[in-house]
Amino acid sequence: MTSRLQGRTALITGSTSNIGRSIAVALAAEGAHVVVSGRDETRGAAVVAEIREGGGKADFARADLDGSPAASQALAAAATDLLGGRVDVLVNNAGVYPPSSTPTTDEETFDRVFGVNVKAPFFLTKALVPAMFEAGGGVVVNLGSWITRLGVPMGAVYSSSKGAVETLTRAWAAEFGPRGIRVNAISPGVIASEGWEDGTRQAAGVMMRGTPAGRSGHPDAIAAAAVYLASDDAEFVHGTVLDVDGGRTGVAVVAV
Repeated sequence: MTSRLQGRTALITGSTSNIGRSIAVALAAEGAHVVVSGRDETRGAAVVAEIREGGGKADFARADLDGSPAASQALAAAATDLLGGRVDVLVNNAGVYPPSSTPTTDEETFDRVFGVNVKAPFFLTKALVPAMFEAGGGVVVNLGSWITRLGVPMGAVYSSSKGAVETLTRAWAAEFGPRGIRVNAISPGVIASEGWEDGTRQAAGVMMRGTPAGRSGHPDAIAAAAVYLASDDAEFVHGTVLDVDGGRTGVAVVAV
């Protein structure tokens, strides 16, 4: 274990699997006491056990972040209690992605996506930043997406919700920065999920053809970026969206 986050506390939403899990494990490995959160208590307990077995500090707080202020406030209170009275680092990772086109998206789906992806992090951040002000500082890391700037045929609602999150990142940096809170975002590219079927993996590989990386990424790549943004190494970084996408959005893709 290293110590870039020694003595810090962190809450990572949606951290029982995939990117969120990797971020929780990585922050704990750097010395942070983390709260793992999500809907699945069994998976949450497994992540906590993994961190503790590695010598880290972790607890689990169940949360169903549906976008209601009450759900976000409840998680903020639970995490603050588990972490001894303060949350130094908030990672807004939880999100949903419905594989629907615009004609097949109903109002219920639209509201759920914006509830989970935009309203939940908004009200969770609102609930936690006052204590960060009092403590003299803190860090917020949001999760955006590469398809906010490079359109794909499916996922209009998801991409627009993540565009809102990236805009909130810049707005919050302006609003909170003068009071010691750094706000930045990570924009993941095509990241392999442990639950993918072979067909999905193949399609993801096709999307990365011609990019500098030439392949899908791993959740640990996003976790490494989160550690950087949460640490003092990024003390002069405010309002940035860090692309961790194998060059998908920043480099011309040549069909091969």
